Amino acid sequence: MPDQRKPTAPVTPLFLCRFQVDEKAPFKRHLNRLEVEIGKEDFSRMMAVEALDSCPDETFFSGLLDMTGRLLESSQNDYNCRLLRRRNIRVYCDRRRYLVYYRLPERCLRFVPTWRNHVLRLFFGEIPLADTPWTHCGRILPAFRCRYLADRAGGALLLQRVDAASQLPMLTVSHGLYDPQTFEIALYLLRRGNSRAALINLGFSGREPLTDDNLQKLKAWGVPLNPTNVDVIYPYINESGHYNCYKHEESLCRYLAQLEGPEPELIIDVHGYVGTHAADERILVGMGGQSPYPQLAELGEVEEHESVVSLVPNQRFQRGLRIVRELSPEIYVQLCLSARRCGHFNCPDCLRLVGRLFDPAQEVINMVSGEERGMLSRDNIRWLPSAGANALQRLQACRLRSRALCLHVEIPTAVRRRIAARLKRELDDSAAVVQL
Repeated sequence: MPDQRKPTAPVTPLFLCRFQVDEKAPFKRHLNRLEVEIGKEDFSRMMAVEALDSCPDETFFSGLLDMTGRLLESSQNDYNCRLLRRRNIRVYCDRRRYLVYYRLPERCLRFVPTWRNHVLRLFFGEIPLADTPWTHCGRILPAFRCRYLADRAGGALLLQRVDAASQLPMLTVSHGLYDPQTFEIALYLLRRGNSRAALINLGFSGREPLTDDNLQKLKAWGVPLNPTNVDVIYPYINESGHYNCYKHEESLCRYLAQLEGPEPELIIDVHGYVGTHAADERILVGMGGQSPYPQLAELGEVEEHESVVSLVPNQRFQRGLRIVRELSPEIYVQLCLSARRCGHFNCPDCLRLVGRLFDPAQEVINMVSGEERGMLSRDNIRWLPSAGANALQRLQACRLRSRALCLHVEIPTAVRRRIAARLKRELDDSAAVVQL
């Protein structure tokens, strides 16, 4: 029987909710609808599933981490859990290679993180199994060095300018696998000299959707997983019950300690989101959606005239907005000053923000029925002030002597695709031997 022991740390109820999925329609999507069905995001390069010619022996699996009990205890998806139990599937992880094995009585399946492996080969020529020393990035980033840091959830890629004394901002790409083209956005900004370093998460968070190609393979092999939530492959939580998807925000100071040069005064956290329409090019800059709540006076000079609020950004904030503007001229800033007092601002020229304050309980609605995907109906724009992860990053930044300003930058699909195409043209024109 699968190990039913609970994680040593409590798991929030959010991760223990029971989704009831129709057994007759195992491929119906309930979550990820916005990304997969509406945004038409391309996850095809992210993960692949393979059927092994023969099942490895007991000695092989004894060297891997048996995740079965943890997954069954913490998964949101009842259908997937019932499937694992019904088929007597045990789930193992090769933590060094970040491969997941589904061990069935009659066969063995292997899940391969293809995007992660591609990125590692791009910089190192191979897939490192342990921490690496700093090495030159080559033609893709001529002025940079790279380093791989191993962990139990896919590891991290660190990129740093050879001129480490630079005062330029730092980039973080905390969900580099889940948000397509955010890795390319980071490379684009680095190549333009907008940042001195970047931290790229190479691990899954557990919410990544399976592609239809993978789903059809699994169906043919008798393992028709429901893509609503595939945390039964790469889990949300580690052995201690902490969330893998927050590992970079929670450990920001530890990662920064690996870099040379001064502490950053500005951190740009790159994310992807789906807008309210296919051609949406509005970038949203979140300044905080949870305690500790930021205040407008901390970000610049504030003026209020009746219902209109204007903000002249301070030097650090203005510098960050100028970098973001290189991706799109349409920028909006969103933040919460308290649980019931929030702000939405237009940023026409980086020199002044103009907007309004409002009660989110009265104005924020769900964009997709049955999902907590907020939007401001009055403005026909997504509401993404950045809550949990950004709050963790800001708390870590407060521990730095520089007390870095953190910009949680949400980039819509159309912009990410356009920048990725531009980067590819640059690399092709420079004769760099790179295939992103």
